[in-house]
Amino acid sequence: MTNNDIIRRIRYTFDFNDAKMIEIFSLADYQVTRAQISDWLKKDDNPEYKELLDYQLATFLNGFINDKRGKKEGAQPVIEKKMNNNIIFRKLKIALNLKDDDIMEIFKLVDLRISKHELSSFFRNPNQSKYRPCKDQFLRNFLQGIQIKYHDSKK
Repeated sequence: MTNNDIIRRIRYTFDFNDAKMIEIFSLADYQVTRAQISDWLKKDDNPEYKELLDYQLATFLNGFINDKRGKKEGAQPVIEKKMNNNIIFRKLKIALNLKDDDIMEIFKLVDLRISKHELSSFFRNPNQSKYRPCKDQFLRNFLQGIQIKYHDSKK
């Protein structure tokens, strides 16, 4: 999955307009323009499409955490320069204040069964032997599940 796909899905799931997207970036002390947001949300084959860089996605997700949970006192977390699915998954888990059982329920919404051991392996330190990289399929299913839970259930 591309960073642009991820931000598009989050925007759709939570019905964020451009102003809200700009606000979320600003909550992580990063200023963006409406034009930048627009270029990131364009389809990949559009000539005005711009790739969302890893540190920009990390900044957005940190802002999303601040939006959902409140900004912590003191220094803000360091923005990751390189992102992977495990980090994205962890940041979404934190932002939405999800426990393991909540995540397992979200996966059930997309007919994916996962054990607690399998789930915890995604959140471990990469240097631990039980660490497991989160593949695109899991992240895609998780994003689809949160869409069902947070967007589709509103209708």
